[in-house]
Amino acid sequence: MSETRHAELRGDCANCFGLCCVALPFARSADFAVNKSSGEPCRNLGQDFTCSIHARLRDSGFQGCTVYDCFGAGQKVSQVTFGGVSWREAPDSARQMYEVFPVMRQLHELLRYLTEARALAATRPLHRDLDRALARVTELTEGSADELEKLDVGPVRAEVNPLLLKSSSLVRAAAGGKPKDRRGADLIGKRLRGAKLRGADLRGALLIAADLSGADLSLTDLIGADLRDADLSGADLTGALFLTQPQLNAARGDAATRLPEGFERPAHWTR
Repeated sequence: MSETRHAELRGDCANCFGLCCVALPFARSADFAVNKSSGEPCRNLGQDFTCSIHARLRDSGFQGCTVYDCFGAGQKVSQVTFGGVSWREAPDSARQMYEVFPVMRQLHELLRYLTEARALAATRPLHRDLDRALARVTELTEGSADELEKLDVGPVRAEVNPLLLKSSSLVRAAAGGKPKDRRGADLIGKRLRGAKLRGADLRGALLIAADLSGADLSLTDLIGADLRDADLSGADLTGALFLTQPQLNAARGDAATRLPEGFERPAHWTR
């Protein structure tokens, strides 16, 4: 799915109350320069809910922020669930807003994947089921703050997951042969330069700092794959399934990396 489409499933900071900068905790590490607890506004959050160092996040020690996307949950909670009234304007709503945000984020992530699956020609046999799932999850996102706060997303995810797996199988079948199954594999730091992974199942695989330079990752299922510091220089990701912009932002690549239509080449990649 082109990341330039379906804007409601991408973070729109201009219409959010900086929820990821307040609701989420983080610990001082290679990804964050300081410790911050849940409910504590980040020191870089401005009065207008924008980040004061947005253009310098990576250089300022906040790399973790550059690889995060709420999938549009921030603006949905801010403008729809809480009607455009911020936690600063109504402090009594703050706690519930922080509780609802991660729930909405999970629902929007499911919508992101279902929307991609529904747009693929190969999944035509599943379109009716995918439409039903999309309608069901969308309905949940439109619930009240009380309903969302109490919602257990686990069962919802369990209902959606089989459809995503079937969608993946239908699309990857076009790769021909017997695609590799590396689902959930520990490939941290592995040397996979030039690997033939077309149509492989890398769902949930740990590819941290793996060398995937020149690898063929076309039609590969990358849902939930951890690509932090993975080298994608010269790799082919055309047609990759369930890939997200944050995954690319977490990796390394260059001008020769082939991306699916609509994705942005991260600014920190070599040119």
